[in-house]
Amino acid sequence: MACHLRSASVPSSPRSYKTSIEEQLQSLKAAVCAPSVTMESMVDGLTKLSSIYSCIDELICLPSSMRQQRKAVEEELERSTLLLDLCNAMQENFTELKATIMETQLVLKRGDDAGVQAKVQSYTRLTKKAKKQFKKINSKAASDIEGCRVVKLFSEAREVAVLLLESTLDVLSKQIALPSSSKWSLVSKALQKKRVVCEEEQLQALELDIVDLESGVETLFRRLIQNRVSLLNTLSL
Repeated sequence: MACHLRSASVPSSPRSYKTSIEEQLQSLKAAVCAPSVTMESMVDGLTKLSSIYSCIDELICLPSSMRQQRKAVEEELERSTLLLDLCNAMQENFTELKATIMETQLVLKRGDDAGVQAKVQSYTRLTKKAKKQFKKINSKAASDIEGCRVVKLFSEAREVAVLLLESTLDVLSKQIALPSSSKWSLVSKALQKKRVVCEEEQLQALELDIVDLESGVETLFRRLIQNRVSLLNTLSL
């Protein structure tokens, strides 16, 4: 596979490049764990993570970077499959959540309080189901890999990816709540027109946020596929 390094982004030595990637991963991890994390920061995090994986892919192409690391590469390939499974699961969850949001908008326009409450509960169930599914898949990937520094970078990036995807589900679960929430009150007894319009706008904004998350996860998925191709190529050398 031909590999063209971006001269503007690659430091003077592979060692300093690896250090730069490690710093980016630590910075992203800190941002994801921040108490003030938002939907926007999740979307931004996915973009940054895809960029980091792109940098790691460049390292794979450097001469001797993966030499005599066959076992470690094979193990990383196996674990990368599980990360791809997580991305696929996230995309399916996004589709279900968007459908629920659209249905909620329809019953909200009709002034159907009971219907809105049912849809809000459905949204909550979906996020809980997504978290449970996430933990089930992720439990299979929870193990360390011994190997060269590039392989360890993959391990660190995967850890951040899992944390980012899990945090995304957590943030999504807090976007709609039942009447006890101070932020949302989709089930009030007196749904005034102005309030309905406001809540519709909030639902539309949430739907757009999920679309952005979908795009971010899709980009990450494609980057992971490219990384797998690069790793497989090292096994054929």
